Amino acid sequence: RLVEGADALIEGFRPGVMERLGLGPDVCLERNPGLVFGRMTGWGQEGPWAQKVGHDINYIALAGALHPIGRAGEKPAIPLNLVGDFGGGGLLLAFGVVCALLETAASGEGQVVDAAMIDGASALMASTFAASQAGFWRAERGTNFLDGGAHFYEVYETADGQYLSLGAIEPQFYAELLDVLGDDAADFANQWDMTNWPAMKEQLAAIIRQRPLAQWDELLAGRDVCYAPVLSIDDVRKHPHHQARGTFIDDGDYWQPAPAPRFSRTPGSVARPSDRVGASTRSVLGEFGFSDQEVDELLANGAAATTSD
Repeated sequence: RLVEGADALIEGFRPGVMERLGLGPDVCLERNPGLVFGRMTGWGQEGPWAQKVGHDINYIALAGALHPIGRAGEKPAIPLNLVGDFGGGGLLLAFGVVCALLETAASGEGQVVDAAMIDGASALMASTFAASQAGFWRAERGTNFLDGGAHFYEVYETADGQYLSLGAIEPQFYAELLDVLGDDAADFANQWDMTNWPAMKEQLAAIIRQRPLAQWDELLAGRDVCYAPVLSIDDVRKHPHHQARGTFIDDGDYWQPAPAPRFSRTPGSVARPSDRVGASTRSVLGEFGFSDQEVDELLANGAAATTSD
């Protein structure tokens, strides 16, 4: 049954699943002409790849978003599943539905919002595509000013094996960076001399390795350098800025990001604490059609687990 459920889930990613259920947009819009019908797939509702299986990494690869991400001379780096699933998929679907609802409020007519992840990922790449056509972006990854090619927009390792990020692009921020570094940055005056970026990166990396992250925090505090420490998942919620803003919600057992964005009049909130891992095992298996006896057998042989286990 679990295999059957997985197969059904995979089929749910393919276009046409709602039509096969008799709940396609034509049927729904006929009953409610003002309905906004949101659809999200990887490849889109039509085209020769529409029925292919895939995941985030595949969608952003075909969209041209994966190739530019990575270090010079290395293979493309995988940006988790943020660009396709969440950015180009879920967020653009939500944006599209809100736009359609605003239009429906004026026209009284509904429509279908087709949010394909390849479309969304391509849209997120619009500025990079434009920069490439303008001759301001090279195809070789890791050689441009936003992909780690520039010494002033990079991640550097500190003396204690941690990392800091620099983003001193604008001239006033770059000048502030040079002021902080003092004599060590005497050769960094020509910020946009791309031929010297590799050498400047190597020299700046050596400078930053001279101090631990805590010392860089103190040195750069209050300076307009465009700097931030690279926080791990374990450390992120402990940072004073996040604690002051309430960026994360921590109930003592689990923690999670607070709702975003923030609304002044109708702020979001978390209705209840997160479930402990395994707390819903019985109810979920029950929804898949397993009897209590079958669930007990799965728990007994270790195929499933509950919180109490």
